[in-house]
Amino acid sequence: MKTIQWFPGHMTKAMRMMEQSIPLADGILYVLDARCPAASFNNKLIKMAGNKPVLYVLNKYDLADERADALSKIIGANAVKINASNANSKRIIFEAIKRLTAEKREKSLAKGYSKIFRFMVVGVPNTGKSTVINLLAGSKRTVTGDKAGVTRGKQWIRLDGFELLDTPGTMPPAFENQKLALHLAFVGSINDDILDLDDIALELLGELYEKYPARLEERYGVTGGSKLEMLDCVCKKRGFIIKGGEYDYERAERAVIDDFRKGRLGRITLDTIGDMQGLSF
Repeated sequence: MKTIQWFPGHMTKAMRMMEQSIPLADGILYVLDARCPAASFNNKLIKMAGNKPVLYVLNKYDLADERADALSKIIGANAVKINASNANSKRIIFEAIKRLTAEKREKSLAKGYSKIFRFMVVGVPNTGKSTVINLLAGSKRTVTGDKAGVTRGKQWIRLDGFELLDTPGTMPPAFENQKLALHLAFVGSINDDILDLDDIALELLGELYEKYPARLEERYGVTGGSKLEMLDCVCKKRGFIIKGGEYDYERAERAVIDDFRKGRLGRITLDTIGDMQGLSF
């Protein structure tokens, strides 16, 4: 499988914009994918934050399983697990922001004024940053989509008591860990157009069989074998047969990827505790 790399030109511009905007912010809302918080962690974004407080928002927790709880504990007290499509998550984030700003808020009130706190919302593409902002705003303030790289411009959004700056999803310039790069490809954080979906689907089947074999057996009848033999099972189970009785591998590959991303294979967490080691949360 070829090495995965994706850092288009607009991400360089986005990084410059964030570096210029960070002095205006009081803190960072870092949106991670709960299925792969280590893979969706870009250390360059944290270095940019300096000493400013960071709230880690593990979004899409409805698609992750209990393994994500252990990963959240490694991050610490400044991590919340949410589903930005669920209205109850709004309260969870608001309460966490209030805890994060409590000391400074009390100091400003003691001086006779109410401070408006500004948070820059950051993360790799497709973790749901814009959906989180729309949840907090109570209306559709930003453009959202399930394709990596939807948000491009700078948007300050005024909420009750604080402001949020939505930023474009930004990858690290290079993926040092190709296993984690694969996880980002699986969840759709890397533009599908630059990927070899044949390889991605086969690698996904292999990892899912290693971690969740019962899910593959239940949905596709997979009981083992090579990755290609697993894909054969998908074709047989789903009826992906073309003229001449040959398997339609392209449809099967897309079905596996889509089933995973949409949660049809159940709640799944890709990253492990080992993947979290060495990250500077």
